[in-house]
Amino acid sequence: MSQVDLHIHSNASDGRFSPDAIVRMAAGLDLKYISLTDHDSMAGIPAALKAARDFPKLTVIPGVEISTEVPEGEVHMLGYFIDFTSAGLQQSLEGFRNSRLGRAQGMIAKLANLGVNIDWARVKELAGDATVGRPHIARAMLEKGYINTFEEAFDKYIGHGGPAYVERDKMTPVEAVELILRSRGLPVLAHPFTVSEPEALVKKLKPAGLVGLEAYYKDASAQDVKNMVRLAKEQHLIATGGSDYHGLGENNEVRLGGVDVPLQAAEKLIALARQTTN
Repeated sequence: MSQVDLHIHSNASDGRFSPDAIVRMAAGLDLKYISLTDHDSMAGIPAALKAARDFPKLTVIPGVEISTEVPEGEVHMLGYFIDFTSAGLQQSLEGFRNSRLGRAQGMIAKLANLGVNIDWARVKELAGDATVGRPHIARAMLEKGYINTFEEAFDKYIGHGGPAYVERDKMTPVEAVELILRSRGLPVLAHPFTVSEPEALVKKLKPAGLVGLEAYYKDASAQDVKNMVRLAKEQHLIATGGSDYHGLGENNEVRLGGVDVPLQAAEKLIALARQTTN
């Protein structure tokens, strides 16, 4: 069991559990360092930090996951130790969240044309106070029996390039790195092995200010991890990692802290954060 999980989602975006519930679960699992990295939202950070006061052995690192676009598909950027009170950051993230609503409605319309009829009201109900995202659409499809697994929704319908996929407003990876840096955060490339040419992308992002890449991840094979750790070392980047936990109850979802992330991944991030703020 790892003591580190630097990629976690709450119901502030498309996760199931509240930020304070995430903190309590992490403490119960004896995790030492976690980061709440909701999609295009930092609304859950204050509650997570408040909850963490009851667990002095647990450190919560403020984080965010920003979706960006490249010609081949999507690239996600993680921002750690980011200033979640930054007005510029909040304005940018709000624009991304608003674009998700139109995108979700477009996907539901496309699904209807494919004979998959789900209700917008139910999707919003599943999202609760969070911004509607593709996982909420997938859960609605699962409820009505159109798919047998959560992943099937993405593989067959709403994944990038799927028949019901709809684009939304995004920025480029370099722009996301710059936004995170302007917000006094540390930019890290999420699950780089899912990118078609990770080495080329890393070499492009490093001069922009990239400080790490997510080498340890729920879907990474042993070879993926080895390759990404090597790439991080070659480019003088921090090799981070996390479970990408959503708490959606899927049998094959890696649980909180379920990815073996070295303790030094968090320690190096913390050291760099202290160095950049001094």
